[in-house]
Amino acid sequence: MKKLIIGMILVTCLLVPVSCARTPSEEPSMSPGQEDIDYKNTGAGDLPSTTEERMIVRTGDMSLVVENVVEARDEIAQLAIRFDGYVVSSHISGEEQDRTGWISIRVPDDKFDQVLAELRNLAVRVTSESTDSRDVTEEYVDLQSRLRNAEATENQYLALLEKSEDVDDILKIYEKLSQVRREIEQIQGRMQYLERTSSMSLISIYLKPVATANPLVRAGWNALEILKSAVRGLVIFGQWLGVAAIWLIIFSPIWGTILGIIYWRRRKKRT
Repeated sequence: MKKLIIGMILVTCLLVPVSCARTPSEEPSMSPGQEDIDYKNTGAGDLPSTTEERMIVRTGDMSLVVENVVEARDEIAQLAIRFDGYVVSSHISGEEQDRTGWISIRVPDDKFDQVLAELRNLAVRVTSESTDSRDVTEEYVDLQSRLRNAEATENQYLALLEKSEDVDDILKIYEKLSQVRREIEQIQGRMQYLERTSSMSLISIYLKPVATANPLVRAGWNALEILKSAVRGLVIFGQWLGVAAIWLIIFSPIWGTILGIIYWRRRKKRT
């Protein structure tokens, strides 16, 4: 009786994290010793035959020369929003004519080519451009199959849990359920990532300004500041000499005695 009460408590605690699991539609035939389902014997389904049904992850990289890096960055951000996309990240570095920028955006996949054309129109010239397409349909279908098997395994463990009365069996089933639940969450996370990246293409744009003549004097150069810096260096050197002289005076009894002994021995050898 005591074991039965403990078992009921464990079942109640278990049903909280797995309450989202589907209830089995028919009586499972799995025995307590059967722990895994053979994925190879389950149908993975046929791959989509048409291009429209396939999952394609597309990315693009562009290097643009623009009149103004900051303004171009802002125009690209507005462009992404106008095409129902968003800015992933952006970065501006440098000063004035040396300023460069980097911005990454995601846009709907069906507008990928149109956005690339708009980006070309923003630039004075395009120095480099590349695109890449990766078909993830097979991986996604495989994940669907794995998810179905994992969910079926979870349902069978839940059915076994309802029938189990022994505390040790309940604990073992609970451990297996936790492992299956982690696998389900990992598969679902990967599927969501593939769905998101295939529906929203990534475009990375490097921005640099139009080349202009460099000024004869670099910005920030000041003769007065350089003179002050030289004077400060001279003062620091004088301070260093003063410190060295003070150390020599303080330690004069020591090095003076040593020099005196050396001088006296040389005089003695000569005589």
